[in-house]
Amino acid sequence: MVRMKILFLLFLSFTSFAQQRTLDRIVAIVGNEIILESDLNYQTYIFAIQNNLNPNDPNLKRYVLEEMINDKIVLTKAIEDTIVVSDDEVLRQIDAQIQMLVRQYGSEQRIEEIYGMPIGRIKRELREDVKKRLMIEKMKQQKFGMMTVSGYEVEEFYKAYKDSLPEVPEMVELYHIMLIPKPTDSVEQSVYKRAVAILDSIRSGGDFAYFARVYSEDRATARDGGDLGWVRRGMFVKEFEEAVFRLQEGQVSDVIRTPFGYHIIQLLERRGEQVHPRHILFKVPLTEESDKVVISKLEEIRYQIITGRAKFEDMAKKFSEDESTKLQGGYLGSVPVNELDPELKDVVQSLSEGEISRPIKMSYGNSYAYHIVLLKRRIPAHRMNLKDDYMRIYQYALIEKQNREYQKWLEQLKKDVYVYIAEDYR
Repeated sequence: MVRMKILFLLFLSFTSFAQQRTLDRIVAIVGNEIILESDLNYQTYIFAIQNNLNPNDPNLKRYVLEEMINDKIVLTKAIEDTIVVSDDEVLRQIDAQIQMLVRQYGSEQRIEEIYGMPIGRIKRELREDVKKRLMIEKMKQQKFGMMTVSGYEVEEFYKAYKDSLPEVPEMVELYHIMLIPKPTDSVEQSVYKRAVAILDSIRSGGDFAYFARVYSEDRATARDGGDLGWVRRGMFVKEFEEAVFRLQEGQVSDVIRTPFGYHIIQLLERRGEQVHPRHILFKVPLTEESDKVVISKLEEIRYQIITGRAKFEDMAKKFSEDESTKLQGGYLGSVPVNELDPELKDVVQSLSEGEISRPIKMSYGNSYAYHIVLLKRRIPAHRMNLKDDYMRIYQYALIEKQNREYQKWLEQLKKDVYVYIAEDYR
C-alpha cells in the first residue's frame, strides 16, 4: 500500500508537467510552499480516475487538498531537519518513472508526443518534485522506519480485521544476484578520446552548435545545437552542475563524465542561480563483451552454489550490485506471480522449488542488468491466516500503527507550521 501510494504520487507529479502552467489562484500555503488551484484540480481528477470516483465531488477535492497539505508540512520538517537526498537517488527514481511510462505508452518518443517536451527536459523538470517526494518519504522513514509491533498487537489486529484482509494470490519466494554490465576500458577510452578531439576542434575555433548537431547523442537537444535552455541550480546531476556553475559566460568546459556519458559544456549566459548552457553528449555504449563478462561471472557464481561450494545468500552479499537486497542475501520477498515482469515471470514459471535460473537480462533504470534467480518456494493462493502469513499480517499491523502515529505526529507539526487554506476549501 505504501509503495503504491508513493508511485501514484510520483505519477501525479510527473503528469502535472504536461499541463500548461499559468498564473492561477493559490488555494493553500504551507510554510514557504504554495498549492495552486490548477494542481489541486488536476490531482483530484487523476485520483478520481484511478479510484473510479466522481472528480467533481467537493469532499474528494478537500481530501486531496488535505493530503497535499500534509505532504507540504512533512517537507517543511524535512527541510528543517536537513534531510539529504542524493543526486543518484533522484536519478534512479526518475529513470524508474520513465521506464514505467515507456511500458505504459510503448516508447520514449510516444511520451514526448503526449507531454509535449523531450525526455531530457521531462527529466530536468521532474528533478525538483521527485527530490521533494523522496525527502518526504525519507523523513517518514527516519521517524517511523524503526517502529515495530508486538506479537500481541499482530494477533489483535488480525482479530479485528481478518474478514476484510485480502486473499493471498499465488506467490513465489525469490532471491536474486544482480550484476550490471560496465563499458569495457577500451570503449571508455575510445569515447573519451573522441570527445577530447572534438573539444580541441571547438577550442581551435570550431562552431559548438555545429558539432552538437552532428555528434551529440542527446537527441532531445542535438537538433538545437545542444541548447538546454534556462535551468536553475539543482536540476542537473551533481557532476554536470558542478562543471556548469564553474564556467564563465562563453567558456567551454573540459570533457566531464556523468552517469549519462561524457559531456562538453558551454555556458551561454548566467543570471544568479540560473544558467543557460548547451552541451554535447557522448554516450559510452555497452557491448557484447560487456555482457559476456557479467554473464560469465554469474554462471561461475551459479556453479559454485549448485555444486554445494557456496550458499546463495553468501554469494549475494558478496557479489550482488542490488544495494537494496544484497545485505539480505538477495531476498526479493514473496512476490505475487501476476506482478512479476514478463521476462522474469516466464523464467520463474519454469523453475522448480530450490532451482536457480541461468542469467536473465532485465531492464534496470534506463539500461539493463543480468540476474540469477533462486525460486525458494511456491505458495498457492489462500485466505490469509496467522500460521502461514504471520509476516504479511505483521506488515499490515505495522502499517496501521505507523499511520496512526503519523496522524498524531502531523497534528503536532501543524502547531509549528503556518498553514493557510482558502475559505471555500476549509
